[in-house]
Amino acid sequence: MSFKTYYPGGKSKALTLSYDDGQIFDRRLVEIFNKYNMKGTFHLNSGTLGKDGYVTQEEVKELYAGHEVSCHSVTHPYFTQISQGQLTQEIWEDRRNLERLTGYTMRGMSYPFGVYDDRTLKTLELTGIEYSRTVNATNGFNVPADFLQWHPTCHHNDNLPEKLEKFKNQPAWLSMPLFYIWGHSYEFDRQNNWDMIENFCSEASGDDNVWYAANIEIKDYITALRSLVVNVDETLVYNPTAITVWLGRDNKISELKPGQTLEL
Repeated sequence: MSFKTYYPGGKSKALTLSYDDGQIFDRRLVEIFNKYNMKGTFHLNSGTLGKDGYVTQEEVKELYAGHEVSCHSVTHPYFTQISQGQLTQEIWEDRRNLERLTGYTMRGMSYPFGVYDDRTLKTLELTGIEYSRTVNATNGFNVPADFLQWHPTCHHNDNLPEKLEKFKNQPAWLSMPLFYIWGHSYEFDRQNNWDMIENFCSEASGDDNVWYAANIEIKDYITALRSLVVNVDETLVYNPTAITVWLGRDNKISELKPGQTLEL
């Protein structure tokens, strides 16, 4: 490939965080993320909102402002153990409920219990879900091949300091490394290790080479890069999408806006 691709602003790396279930401990986690300008995606079960130990419907929009709210099903069932009708309703109604609370379209989710199958994948496509996170750690930093089977780098308990050090020192040949961390906010309270995630955010934040983004932002940007129209010689690149992308050649990084053609 005769040109390189970059994240927004010409940044070389990206970091995203993903937390499930919407328990009250999200309040403290959001405070930590906001303190260090980190971006998170919070996957909520709309059927448990307002119940004991969970955030309320009324606070969802304000609490998660600046982050992404995403689906996690209505009642958190095992997707492989329910009927097709139930599966469709769990996803469709979670979308409907969360869209009413946030005021924007739900396009992503994470799998309850990390369980899914081929039927689930087909149902996600039919119900408008464009990405879904698994619990299968890659321990690496590659962008996903299939966003409906988006495998994270690791759970937050999996030696974050060591993973962060590796992320900061990736070899030059690795294009667009992505650090994806997932978990549940209640785990910090249960394990009494809030200092661990705060220390991580402190160490990971403020890096000019890193794009701190929500899951859907990563998905949209990578999809835009994959949609570019390139001539055979790779000297002309047309951007047919609505998203500005960044490309580079010979250490010069250029911005390619929607509808424009870039001569490299």
